[in-house]
Amino acid sequence: MNDRKEQTALLIIGILLLVIGQIVVVVFGGSYTLHVDVHAGTDNIDDYNISIDQKYDVIEIADKQINNGVLSLRIQSVSKGKAYIDIEGPDDYYHLESFYVHPFGVITVDNYFGESAGAHVIPVLAAIYLVLILLYIIREYNEGVKESLYQYKNIRNLGWIIYFSSLVLVQLNYVFSNKSLIETVRTTLDAASTITFIAFPIAFVVSVMVSISNIKLMRREGRNWRNMLGFFMGVLVCMGTILPNLLSEYLQRSTIVDVHNERGAALYIEMVVTNIVLVGVNYLECILLSTVILGFKAARKIPAFDKDYILILGCQIKKDGTVTPLLKGRADRALEFARMQEKATGKAPVFVPSGGRGEDEIISEAEAISNYLVEKGIAPDRILVENQSASTYENIRNSYELIKEHFGEGEPDIAFATTNYHVFRAGILANEQGVHAEGIGGKTRSYFWINAFVREFIATVYSERKKHAVIITVMTLLTLAMIFMVYLANTL
Repeated sequence: MNDRKEQTALLIIGILLLVIGQIVVVVFGGSYTLHVDVHAGTDNIDDYNISIDQKYDVIEIADKQINNGVLSLRIQSVSKGKAYIDIEGPDDYYHLESFYVHPFGVITVDNYFGESAGAHVIPVLAAIYLVLILLYIIREYNEGVKESLYQYKNIRNLGWIIYFSSLVLVQLNYVFSNKSLIETVRTTLDAASTITFIAFPIAFVVSVMVSISNIKLMRREGRNWRNMLGFFMGVLVCMGTILPNLLSEYLQRSTIVDVHNERGAALYIEMVVTNIVLVGVNYLECILLSTVILGFKAARKIPAFDKDYILILGCQIKKDGTVTPLLKGRADRALEFARMQEKATGKAPVFVPSGGRGEDEIISEAEAISNYLVEKGIAPDRILVENQSASTYENIRNSYELIKEHFGEGEPDIAFATTNYHVFRAGILANEQGVHAEGIGGKTRSYFWINAFVREFIATVYSERKKHAVIITVMTLLTLAMIFMVYLANTL
């Protein structure tokens, strides 16, 4: 409920800022002072013939003067319409751009949404609103992490923080140079290209690293589509980052398609294609980056030393019934944390190995883990075996039921041990079931976890595919609206 109220308040603030901007433009926009560098070698205003090209009275010149080669004309609006000003000097002729007078008497220069007196407030208010949105998202993210690190909304919010931070930086860079609504709109559209340009070196380096790790992975683990996910993702990121800019650059130089005609369809089709692709790629890059950041954060976090139970999530075991290096890493991490806790507080946790028996396994994964724990010196009475689950979701659900039965009254403190790349998503599955547990991540080989993080990214995006689709759709519609404004500015 509070989120809904805050979002409504943010929307109201946006509307108020829009109204304030309109009021400022209306109050100050009824006149406009035009400055022209004439450099005619004379400061006599009578040497210049100034004429207004208009069908009826749209604008009038309220004052004119010349100083140091700069001709200044104070133009006043008369009625709605369009007009041109021509200046003929002793040595030269100056044909100036069009002037538009809006229904409230506001004068804009060059195009319908062009520069006007008071319009410099528009980029300032836009930047203020973007900063407010960014601060709101940062607060939402901090509250979400405080509530529980393991939530999909934390990925979305962190992705938005990355995206809006880039957008705010771009807007702030132009906040004092932009003097019209259309310049602010164009800056927002160009922000996608700017963010992509900045992100490309990072994306390229990451893609190379992912490709190298995938080659190692396929050599050691076999060639299959799962082991090539990182490579495909790297290629897609690079192609999505660079292709729209290459297409735009090609069309700018092409003689086949004319994208320079501001009244032609080709220019706006090119803008639609490149900007929509860039917006989508930028958003997904931010979500990928936030997934990796939170994945690392979850894997490196050390829970409080107050745990009653340590759940060890199972995975594939060897044909002889012993633990694989991957599963051994999970069990070793659980043992390491238990030793750290006992040393710090004297509290010895109970181990809960979890995992059923697969069709190609001679014993259950939980039994294999239990045998390994006993080999490492853990007494059998400190081990609860859960050997019925077939997935991470069932690992957590079945183990929690077993823990509750063993613990009795109250709420037990639980940690779970899994591989580092898997901690965040396992924590989400626990959180979704109402199980309050903190994760500890076992190490794995670098060539494996890079590809695994990509798989986790795909899994998290797929889990919230509808929400991501809605966000990308809204961003696409906003982009189309801004391109339509550019079209109107160039054609009205």
